[in-house]
Amino acid sequence: MSRVPTPLRFPRWQDLTSRELSSLPSQSVVVMVVGAIEQHGAHLPLSTDLDIGEGLLAAAQGHLPAGFPLVVLPPMAIGASDEHLSFPGTLSLSPELAIATLEAYGEAVARAGFQRLVLINSHGGNKAVMDLAALRLRRRHGLLVVKLHYTRMPLPDTLAPDALPVEELRHGLHGGALETAIMRYLAPSKVRLDHLADVTSRGQTMAAQDMLLGPEGEASFAWLAEDLHPLGVVGNAHLGTRELGEQLVANYGERIARLLVETAETSLEPVR
Repeated sequence: MSRVPTPLRFPRWQDLTSRELSSLPSQSVVVMVVGAIEQHGAHLPLSTDLDIGEGLLAAAQGHLPAGFPLVVLPPMAIGASDEHLSFPGTLSLSPELAIATLEAYGEAVARAGFQRLVLINSHGGNKAVMDLAALRLRRRHGLLVVKLHYTRMPLPDTLAPDALPVEELRHGLHGGALETAIMRYLAPSKVRLDHLADVTSRGQTMAAQDMLLGPEGEASFAWLAEDLHPLGVVGNAHLGTRELGEQLVANYGERIARLLVETAETSLEPVR
């Protein structure tokens, strides 16, 4: 069995001096985890999204070639989590502040002379603000901003067919098998195993009624966590085993590393 990813071996932005940062190659890839501190039910900690984002970035570092030009920004720990504000512990930036914060990070990256910024997102609520901030950074500073959402990545080819059923992948989108499995691998001491549950989402009920509309449907609607279930989580956490988490982290880590390499090799100079 492989080991949990070790800490990053690439320079962290905050550990460098201003002179050292200026001496890095301009083609370096600057990477930042965009996470969240929010409720994940009774079995997962408030830090779940942040832990997953940082764990996947750590896993990716093992697949990068020696000397790869990467520098790691401090994570944006608090994201846009309005949908979870009804539950104690959730910290959330307003969408406007989240966008402004991402822009401030990007502006600093550009001011330091770098051209490539990769955002590793581990919270669904951050997608919209990332889209808007990335477009502004492209227009105002010419940055290549790569928006990476691990939940949009394909699953491992070696995954057993029944390990993550299609219905669970579609409806278990908060505190379900996927997040539970990754956390059981990355931070097992933080998972309250005695509180694992199988929670049916309103989306599953609507799908069973053959409705096109749903929180994840062909036409989706904006939802608060309690709209999906009073507990604020959905999905079958019992399916989230440590072994599944190990497979997922290895798969996502390898794919993130590949995307980092492709980012280093990509330029968005005007097409001639």
